Amino acid sequence: MESGTIAESAAILEYLQETYDHSALLKPQEKPERMQYRYWLHYAEGSLMPLLVMKLIFNRLGKAPVPWLIRPIGSLLGKGVQRGYLDQQLATHLRFIENHLSKNNWFAGDHFSLADIQMSFPLEAMNIRTGLDKAPHARGLLKRLHARPAYQLALEKGGPMELMD
Repeated sequence: MESGTIAESAAILEYLQETYDHSALLKPQEKPERMQYRYWLHYAEGSLMPLLVMKLIFNRLGKAPVPWLIRPIGSLLGKGVQRGYLDQQLATHLRFIENHLSKNNWFAGDHFSLADIQMSFPLEAMNIRTGLDKAPHARGLLKRLHARPAYQLALEKGGPMELMD
């Protein structure tokens, strides 16, 4: 870290918050909300994203650039792992997230925080890869995030987000 490079999303968000959020608008100050904030900030990459990355990889085993001769076997393997493990795990995580959001407007309580930013990408990926049909609270959170002026400005500057399915 001596070079000044930060590679992990949660570490980057914490650095930005400590450096630029002088009014502490993006990090809860009360202990219960701060603990939720910390939990979800790290849950996104520590628990949820590995499953979503595996789903992406196993979904692509039957597609190019996998050599055409191996694609049928890759497809069967990928579908088997998804049905036998990944889909069940992701459904469990989605129920957990949905339960939390049924009691909270945002991931760290009643106010938007960096935890919501951190969790937005996995939720967007889940929406593409597994669907959020049975998760009205997660869909509602994404809708609230998309309506934020800062989100709209980011889209304007960076273009639409493109996720692989």
